[in-house]
Amino acid sequence: MLRRLKDIQGYEVNATNGDIGTVANFLFDDKDWTVRYLIVETGGFFDNRRVLISPIFFGEPDWSAKRFPLALTKEKIKNSPDIDTDKPVSRQQEQQIHSHYGYPYYWGNSGIWGMAAYPSLLAAAGFEGKMEKYSAPAFDDIHLRSAAEIHGYHIQGRDAAIGHVEDLVIDDETWTVRYLVVDTSNWWFGRRVLVSPFWADEISWVERTVYMDMSRQSIRESPQWIPAENIDREYETNLYSYYGRPMYWSLGQLPVEEESPHHAGADTK
Repeated sequence: MLRRLKDIQGYEVNATNGDIGTVANFLFDDKDWTVRYLIVETGGFFDNRRVLISPIFFGEPDWSAKRFPLALTKEKIKNSPDIDTDKPVSRQQEQQIHSHYGYPYYWGNSGIWGMAAYPSLLAAAGFEGKMEKYSAPAFDDIHLRSAAEIHGYHIQGRDAAIGHVEDLVIDDETWTVRYLVVDTSNWWFGRRVLVSPFWADEISWVERTVYMDMSRQSIRESPQWIPAENIDREYETNLYSYYGRPMYWSLGQLPVEEESPHHAGADTK
């Protein structure tokens, strides 16, 4: 199911032996547009610090109760490496996290959580004996971005500005970012539309701008999205058909009707 990240903020996170805290933010990979970690605001047992938790350790989420159960103990999380979640996280810092929890790196050629896998499958498969297969990079590659950071980024079409990023929409099984929620109210009062991040030509973190591979007029006339309504397959089909893009679930590269989010390069209006 597709969900807005803002709707997941505040969810409770439970270890096997007690409560951890609540979801405060998310870190996503700006290369693959996948949420890699949830930033959890903890309580007194953890000295009220923020910790990074991978969805790989989730049990079956209780969406109605707004709760994420973890296959981790409170002690394991408390002893995790200290990471300043208010600053960009490097792969060297991630290496410490992965080593502590004992699961392989997703960069390089590991294939973890990519073309044919998603967190719950990886958790079921286990990670024992796999760490040594993957080496850490020798450079300080900053590639994780805060979901809160991208809120308010300007959306720039090929010919003119369009609006700003209001939220991200993720697939709650693969944790892939499927859409940017674009608020166009500066030009068309109250109108929100969805665009795939893989349709972007460039994202400038310095300029706080997303440059889209489409015109301002084409976005203006795209299917409107009503926030109170779920994003169903009919809406997605209309959206992809409007932009002339291949529908991501039609390529058959991921299980349970999902596919790789990589941009296929179709023409746009």
